Amino acid sequence: MTNDTSAPPAQEKPGLKRAVGTWLLFAFIVGDTLGAGIYTLVGTMSKDVGGVIWLPLLIALVVALLTAGTYAELITKYPHAGGAARYVDKAFGRPFLSFLIGFLMMASGITTAAALANAFAGDYFAALFNLPPIPVALGFIVVLTLINLRGVKESLAANMVASMIEVTGLIIIIVIAGIVFGSGGGEPSRIFEFAPDVAPLQGAFAASIVAFFSFLGFEAAANMAEEVKNPTRSYPRALFGAILTAAVVYLLIAVGAVIVVDPNVLGASSAPLLEVVKASGAALPPWLFSVIALIAIANGALLFMVMASRVGYGLAESGLLPHAFGKVLPKRQTPWVSIIVVAGVTMLLSVIGDIGTLANTTVLLLLLVFISANVSVLVLKKDKVEHSHFSVPRIVPILAIIASIVLLTQQEGPVWLGTAVYVVVGAVLFFFARAGRRRGDRKIAERTGAIPTVGGR
Repeated sequence: MTNDTSAPPAQEKPGLKRAVGTWLLFAFIVGDTLGAGIYTLVGTMSKDVGGVIWLPLLIALVVALLTAGTYAELITKYPHAGGAARYVDKAFGRPFLSFLIGFLMMASGITTAAALANAFAGDYFAALFNLPPIPVALGFIVVLTLINLRGVKESLAANMVASMIEVTGLIIIIVIAGIVFGSGGGEPSRIFEFAPDVAPLQGAFAASIVAFFSFLGFEAAANMAEEVKNPTRSYPRALFGAILTAAVVYLLIAVGAVIVVDPNVLGASSAPLLEVVKASGAALPPWLFSVIALIAIANGALLFMVMASRVGYGLAESGLLPHAFGKVLPKRQTPWVSIIVVAGVTMLLSVIGDIGTLANTTVLLLLLVFISANVSVLVLKKDKVEHSHFSVPRIVPILAIIASIVLLTQQEGPVWLGTAVYVVVGAVLFFFARAGRRRGDRKIAERTGAIPTVGGR
């Protein structure tokens, strides 16, 4: 970009201000990737691999880096907001396919929020209050919905504070585990002990699905494409740096947790990191760490509900969802119909689903999105642009597709069924919206007198 302050040509629409540098982008992606899932999913992974939690994390890291390579090329080649749906549209020009990718993104946000609602109502909350989990989860979703309805400014302000608390909680676990290990405590040998009742390879791939959930978030960086200074240089550095940073944090937590706490105890708890605090004998009160974890979980759930409701609004504004999803509150200007629908589906899923199944469903949804992005980058290799951009060898997206398919084969029937329901519902809404647009076009044509020239439509 130049420093020219003259008015743009009349035919050009001014873009967003490019004010985000490499370090700020790095911080954004790290904040998105270091999510609340790790507070719960260490235990879920332990059920499949025992103490070898680091292995599925490494497998998930490889898949994330491969797909990140694809995103780095697409984002720097087409530095515009929109993400995977935009790339699919550019590659194939099929409105329904583009809609489906956007809808799957929306669905992933809803499913993640439901998983985190159940995590919120689990053992972390039970350390503070003795209340039934379902009412707690539903009440939690209602509170987040009210915040969402109030406005995105309030939501993002709360996110900044919560993110700092969230990262602090992870650092606390790493420090506690380091102190225990350094003083000769714990059982380091457990990090090489697989679960006795699961085949090692089978368990590692099964757990890698859950592990991949913890790396999700880097793809959201595509939505900042128009606001990054020198994206060709900044994006790859920030993207790969953030993923590797998150990987180091996750691996330290996984290894530390297993050293301090028996994997069977971790696997039986929905608050595995709280078990680390308790077992370490640290001066930190367990209730205080529970509060930190609950803030982290609430922060993640809020962000995903905000994202899902805005995707729904955007699809409605594009005419791809029924126009009702685009209705906003007069004063707050928040998409209230989309927010309410997201909240209702989140409540339903939190009641009928468990944390592991919901997390796996999110992964399946986003693996389909990532496959679409990887196929798109291969198709768009032949498309030449005037500016320089990051480029990956063709083998990278090919390997990413293969790795994604391998992870898809590990998904169970209920997860596939849930995804199929999403696809069917999305298709119905899409064709309903299209029919509504045609009715609207006919009414306009009737008013303008153009309808007689259109035969049979």
